[in-house]
Amino acid sequence: MPEGPEIRRAADTLEAAIKGKPLTEVWFAFPHLQSHASSLVGQTIERIETRGKALLTHFSGGLTLYSHNQLYGVWRVIDAGEEVATTRILRVRLAAADTAILLYSASDIELLTAQQLAAHPFLQRVGPDVLDMSLTTEQVKARLLSPRFRRRQFSGLLLDQAFLAGLGNYLRVEILWYAALAPQHKAAELTDEQLDALAGALLEIPRLSYQTRGRVDDKKHHGALFRFKVFHRAGKRCERCGGVIEKTTLSSRPFYWCPGCQK
Repeated sequence: MPEGPEIRRAADTLEAAIKGKPLTEVWFAFPHLQSHASSLVGQTIERIETRGKALLTHFSGGLTLYSHNQLYGVWRVIDAGEEVATTRILRVRLAAADTAILLYSASDIELLTAQQLAAHPFLQRVGPDVLDMSLTTEQVKARLLSPRFRRRQFSGLLLDQAFLAGLGNYLRVEILWYAALAPQHKAAELTDEQLDALAGALLEIPRLSYQTRGRVDDKKHHGALFRFKVFHRAGKRCERCGGVIEKTTLSSRPFYWCPGCQK
C-alpha cells in the first residue's frame, strides 16, 4: 500500500494537471454524489490536500471531495478525449478543457462542506501529517511523550495513523534504523537524546522520501537522496555497523532491522 510520500506525489501530479482550470465535466458513479455534479461544472480545483492516505480535493465553491484509496483505488491523469483501456471501475471523473483526472476502484468517497469536513470521523481520528511542513520535531517529541502514546511499542505505534498520519511499513523500518532503536522500545524508556533522534527521523525520513525517492544521482540534485538502509535487505550488511540485517514479522507486517546497532 502506498505511504504518505507516494500519496503526496500523486496529489502533486493531479494538481499539476488540473489545478485552477475551469471544470467542463464532473461525473460521479455513486447516486448520492451525482446531484452535485452540475453545480461543480465551471468551478476550479483550488488545491488537493493529503491527510495521511486520504486526498481532499478542494473546489472553489467551498465543497471538498474526500477520497481514500484503501487497497485498490488509483487516480489517473489523461488528455482530453483520450480513451482508457482498463478493467478498473471508474468512480470519479473531473475534466477540464485539455485534461481529466479519473479515480478508479475506490469506494470511500464523499463530498463535504467545510463543517462536515471538520467533523469527518477519519480526519478527526488521524494525527498530524508527517508531510505537513509546519509540524516540528518539538511537537512530534511532545506527541511521543504524551500519555496516549508514551507506553506504546514502536513496532505498532509507527503504523498507527492516530499517532502520525502518512507513516507505513517501509517508513517504520527506515525511521527506527536511522534512530538506532529496536522496535520493542517505548518513548517512556528513552533518553532525551534518543527521543530527539527519533522525533527528527519521524519527520526527516518521510520528507526525504517524498522529495527524492525514485531519483538517481545526477548533477541536478545536490544533497541526500532517499535510499533503503534495511527495508528488503535481509542478509545484507548494515552500512553503519557491518552487522547482518534480519527480517521478522511485527504487527502483521514484515520488519527489517540490524540487531548490531538497533539495541
